[in-house]
Amino acid sequence: MINDQLIVYKNISQDDVVLKCLSFMDGDASIDESEFIASLLVLAEKYELHGQLFQSLLTHLLAYHENTFTLALERKKDISVSLKKVVCHDFEIIYNLYHYDFSYLDSLYKDLFFDFQNSSTIINQEIFDVLTNLQTQLSQSTSVEEFYQILYNHYYQYGVGKYGLNKAFRYLNNQIIPIDHIGNNTLEQLIGYESQKERLIANTEAFLNGQKANNVLLYGDSGTGKSSSIKALLNRYYKQGLRMVEVYKHQFISLPQIINELQNRNYRFIIFMDDLSFEEFEVEYKYLKAVIEGGLEKKPDNILIYATSNRRHLIKETWNDRNHDQEINNNDAMQEKLSLVSRFGVQIMYIHPDKQHYLDIIDALAKTYHLTMPTEQLHELALQWEIRNGGFSGRTAKQFIHMLLSQQS
Repeated sequence: MINDQLIVYKNISQDDVVLKCLSFMDGDASIDESEFIASLLVLAEKYELHGQLFQSLLTHLLAYHENTFTLALERKKDISVSLKKVVCHDFEIIYNLYHYDFSYLDSLYKDLFFDFQNSSTIINQEIFDVLTNLQTQLSQSTSVEEFYQILYNHYYQYGVGKYGLNKAFRYLNNQIIPIDHIGNNTLEQLIGYESQKERLIANTEAFLNGQKANNVLLYGDSGTGKSSSIKALLNRYYKQGLRMVEVYKHQFISLPQIINELQNRNYRFIIFMDDLSFEEFEVEYKYLKAVIEGGLEKKPDNILIYATSNRRHLIKETWNDRNHDQEINNNDAMQEKLSLVSRFGVQIMYIHPDKQHYLDIIDALAKTYHLTMPTEQLHELALQWEIRNGGFSGRTAKQFIHMLLSQQS
C-alpha cells in the first residue's frame, strides 16, 4: 500500500476516508470509481478541497504532515544529503500520484473531479490562499526535484501543520486546537490610547526579534479595548511568526503541558488570558505564579503571557486582608496576593475615554461603516445612548453604531 511505501511521510494520514482513496489508487478492486469520488466529496467538505480534488487532498496532507524533514525546515535547519535522498524517495511516489492521469474517469463526474467548486464559506482566507498557491505550483511541477524544491520553500517560509498555517488556538480536551474564526481587529481601529499601543507594540516587536521582553498585563476599565489590542497584535504580526493560545483560568493546572508542546516549535507564542481575576477562595493563581516565574524549569524564550483584567492586582482584596486579627503575619498575606501582578513586567492601564474621545470613536466608526448622518445629529444621539448604556467607552460607541446600522437594514 502507498502508505507503507513512504518513509519520512509514513502514515501520511490516519483518516479512514483518506486511506480509502489511497487504497483506490493502489488498485483495490473492492473500491470503485463512484466510491472514490464520493469519498473525495466527503473530504472536500472536511478540508475545504477545491479544483482537482485528488491534488487538493494531497496538498492538504503534505502541508500538515509533521516529520523530520518538515520540522527541520520550520526550524530553519539545513537538510542533509542523506535525508534529502529519503525524502525524494517519498516525493517520487507522491509526485506520481499528483500527476496521475485521471482522464479515464466516467464522464458523469469527470468535470466535478477536475474543477470542484466548494460551496462552503472560506473560514480562513489566508490559509486558503497559501494552500491554493501551493497546489498550483505543485500541479505545474515537471520533475521530482522541482516538486521537492517547491515544498522545501513552502515549509521554510510557513512551517508545517496546525502551527504553520493557523494564527490562534485554544486548549480543549487536553489538546491545543486551532480557532477557525478570527476577527480582523487592527490597532488602527482602536481610536486613541496611543501610548498604550506604543508600549504594547514595543514589547511585542522585541519578543519577535528575539530580544528580552516581558509578560504583559492590560488592566483598567471595561470596554476600553484591552482584549481588542491583544487580538490586533495577532493580525499584525502573524506573518512574522506570532501565534496565540487562549487559556482559561480553570486550565492553569495544564499550563506546563501547554508550554511543553509550544517550546519546541519555531514560532513566538503569546498565551492569552482574557478577563483574568481571582476570588479569595480560588487557588489557580498559584499555578500561574509558578509557571511565570519560580519553577525549576527554565522559562522558554518563545513564550510570553499577555493578560487583561479589570482589576489592577488580579486577586480580590477585602478590608479583612488588612485586619491583623485574622492573620498573624499580615504583611505576608498581602504580599501573597500582590506577588502575582509583579510577575508582569509590563503593566498598561486603560481608562474610560472622556466625552471628546468618545465622540472621536463614534466619528471613526461611522466613517468605517459609511454612515451618512449629519455629525451634530450623530453626536446628540450618541450622547443620549451613552447615558442609558453604561457611560463613555469604546464598547458603548460600537454598540451605538450597531444599533444605527440595524435600523438602516
